[in-house]
Amino acid sequence: MIRIDGASVSIEDVVAVARRGEKVGLTADARRAVVRSHRAIQAIVRSGELAYGINTGFGELESVAIPPAQVRELQRNLVRSHAVGVGPPLPREQVRATLLLRANALAKGYSGVRLEVVQRFVDCLNAGVHPVVPSKGSLGASGDLAPLAHVALALIGEGDAEYGGRVVPSRIALRRAGLRPLRLEAKEGLALINGTSVMAALACLAVHDADALLKDAQVAASLSFEALRASPVPYDARLARLKPLPGSTAVAANLRRLLRGSEIVQSHKGPHKVQDAYTLRCIPQVLGACGEALAYARRIAGVEINSASDNPIVLPEGVALSGGTFHGQSLAMALDFLALALCVVAGFGERRIARLTDAHLSGLPPFLTERSGLHSGMMVVQYTAAALASEAKVLAHPASADSLTTSAGQEDWVSMGQTAALKCLQVLENAQQVVALEYLAAAQGLEFVKPREPGRGPRAAYRALRASVPRLTSDRPLAPDVNRILQLMRDGALVAAAERAAGRLQNVAFAA
Repeated sequence: MIRIDGASVSIEDVVAVARRGEKVGLTADARRAVVRSHRAIQAIVRSGELAYGINTGFGELESVAIPPAQVRELQRNLVRSHAVGVGPPLPREQVRATLLLRANALAKGYSGVRLEVVQRFVDCLNAGVHPVVPSKGSLGASGDLAPLAHVALALIGEGDAEYGGRVVPSRIALRRAGLRPLRLEAKEGLALINGTSVMAALACLAVHDADALLKDAQVAASLSFEALRASPVPYDARLARLKPLPGSTAVAANLRRLLRGSEIVQSHKGPHKVQDAYTLRCIPQVLGACGEALAYARRIAGVEINSASDNPIVLPEGVALSGGTFHGQSLAMALDFLALALCVVAGFGERRIARLTDAHLSGLPPFLTERSGLHSGMMVVQYTAAALASEAKVLAHPASADSLTTSAGQEDWVSMGQTAALKCLQVLENAQQVVALEYLAAAQGLEFVKPREPGRGPRAAYRALRASVPRLTSDRPLAPDVNRILQLMRDGALVAAAERAAGRLQNVAFAA
């Protein structure tokens, strides 16, 4: 069980809850903090002092005082009015990650909500009640207002939710799970929707999957390296020490480990190309830089998921401070940086595929087929990779560079953090597919350097791949092969095989 306290949830915890259904509970300290914060809100309400979002309107309507008798209606209206999301709903894993992170933010004890409210998030996670949350509509400042409003809508028994594999009205989903709809008290509607929990949830999943992809990218590159009979000299530790960037140093060490015992490298000692193309020679520098961008995104996401992202912040002594902790600029920029890194992974892999399939550059049969002309072989493997890499370049434009003023000029600079997150996930998917295509092409390239064997790592990965994807001897549809490789990557099977044979690879993001 994952115990949340507002301060120590990890990205790996988020993945465990989102994808594996790990149960969730609140710590005793979190319970006490939430109770203290709610008492502070009660004191503010009793005092009659105007406090934003507690007894006033919202955004441009902040100066409109709300009578005490209408405070509950104010919070309910807030949730209803802000539930204007559009587009396809977020997948279940993203909704679960969002529920966990909103609960964790509230559990810090600076939002003023009742313990019952935080517990309801936990109950929904453990019972499998998942609000239907449209994917578009957040500006990432004042938090993810629209998508979080759809989450809150389900908790008050309105809108829809998925339960038991079916989408039903949320009041029915709650009833079937043995839960009651919430009746929102002062500040609670605002606390539910005002925060970065959606973009942070998507960031956690992106960072986790990008970690895995970066290892696959190195293993796939090692197969291409061997098929193209490249030189390992650029990975020499003496070179790495002269420019000690942590990412490139880690990748160079990983390549040395993977390529140990290569018969192919030994076979081309003597007269040979003085220097290889950059996509072979500079693998440490390029994938290392991608790892450093990933490390930055991991650090920012780790802070965000354990921070207060509400407004106003309610201090235990009964003071409400209005600030900007809901603003997602740091996370938006980190996600844009990660998308750029993943775009580079995709483009970098595509260039090696192009080299593998070009007989003028590879020294291998044209398009990696023995009977070119009658057979097109892997010609369109490179086409597809090029399409994916090109799309990734378009998507790499930073969302955080843009802003449109909202709320009658009150919210005049927004982060576009959820847009950055959604784009990042799309670039991630493209990069995963390009790496799968590189595995496919590189494994085929290795057929033409037999009987010499590649290094321990690529040799083991090649054998694991060949257990599911046979050698191409005549033209066949290759889309099923790519899908099988993607599944092997999702399962971690190819990296695991390489690591069993060559030793554990350094995690480049952690090294950075």
